[in-house]
Amino acid sequence: MSVKKSFSFTEDWVVVILGLAIIFLALSGIIIPKPTFSWDSVDSLQNKVLAKDNLIKIGQQFLLVYGAAILGTLFLRKNLNALLVVFPIVFILTCIAMLIAENAVIKDYNLDAVIFALGIGLAIGNFFKLPLWFKESLNTELYVKVGLVLLGTTVIFGDILKAGSLGLIQALVVVISVWYFAFWLCKKLKIDKEMSLMLSSAVSICGVSAAIATSGAIKGDAKKLSYVISLVLITAIPMMICMPYMAEWMGLSQEVTGAWLGGSIDTTGAVVASGSLVGEEALKISTIVKFSQNVLLGIAAFAISIYWTYAKSVDDETKREKPTLKIIWERFPKFVIGFVFASLLFSFFISPETNDLVKGSLKSIQGLWFVLAFTSIGLETNFKELFVHSNKKPLYAFLIAQTFNVLVTLVIALLLFR
Repeated sequence: MSVKKSFSFTEDWVVVILGLAIIFLALSGIIIPKPTFSWDSVDSLQNKVLAKDNLIKIGQQFLLVYGAAILGTLFLRKNLNALLVVFPIVFILTCIAMLIAENAVIKDYNLDAVIFALGIGLAIGNFFKLPLWFKESLNTELYVKVGLVLLGTTVIFGDILKAGSLGLIQALVVVISVWYFAFWLCKKLKIDKEMSLMLSSAVSICGVSAAIATSGAIKGDAKKLSYVISLVLITAIPMMICMPYMAEWMGLSQEVTGAWLGGSIDTTGAVVASGSLVGEEALKISTIVKFSQNVLLGIAAFAISIYWTYAKSVDDETKREKPTLKIIWERFPKFVIGFVFASLLFSFFISPETNDLVKGSLKSIQGLWFVLAFTSIGLETNFKELFVHSNKKPLYAFLIAQTFNVLVTLVIALLLFR
């Protein structure tokens, strides 16, 4: 007697469907306008952010992500009633986080919305006892992975060439050398592979986005991801402020300083802010170098996915026999296919005019998914677990790797841009 298996979607395939559906909606002309959360006074808050037109834009984004979350829940056969209640709450908290992050004073410190989303979620999740059904309806991984598929629309192969040969050479050398040094250091300190991969990618490529992409590729622990991102954002602030003055003290040219800043500081916003403190040429070079690192993110995420799938298969199977192609395919994170497809689509098949038309909307929605994910991580995380004793080793590894990054990047910047 044969048992008939019922078909069900895996989360990764659902993510691909939802991510590509959002992309093709935009390409078909259904473009959700980007709302603003920027304000510098009570008047601008009332007249810009809380203006009727802007609230309508926020409402349109809500309907899009709410609809996608509902479809994802139906595909995955999860508790729809719980999601219908919980998602609007998560969205409101996410909007509050973005509102705080976009305040003019806060923006000067280059604190990303994800850190405020995490903080708000942690405060609520730890001061109030949330019911189990509430926490179980937080689809954190789904939100992160949909955001990563949309991130593929920003990784344009043609932009790699525009970034300039010197910027690309520096990016390649820095990313490869710093990544391997950080990973080797983590291994020496006996830090687990998940944390090692996320930390190495964050410190060597582009900070928050690299950590999120790596976590998605290896199905990493959300608490470890939160910890790495906290390290990235906290260290970016003193680097952003101090490095321009260090460059002046060393008598570096604007070109060398820009290359040094762009290759060392992990977040794009901090790079721009730091480059602006030095001058126009430094800002230009730092942006080119950082952009060169950013475009390598897709290649890195794909490579890490293959490595992790293979390594995990070896660990889980026999630790002796090589895993079959079937096992590797089954464990390969399918959302990466959506990421690569989106990147290829926008690199070779979408005209620059169409890209200009939709990129603002898609970038805004991609960022929204990430912030929703970090609100959810905060709500489901015990604050004490983020800073337990065992987390001191990753802290030491991050600081040592970041110091190595600063020194190596300075040497390469002097060689290439002097």
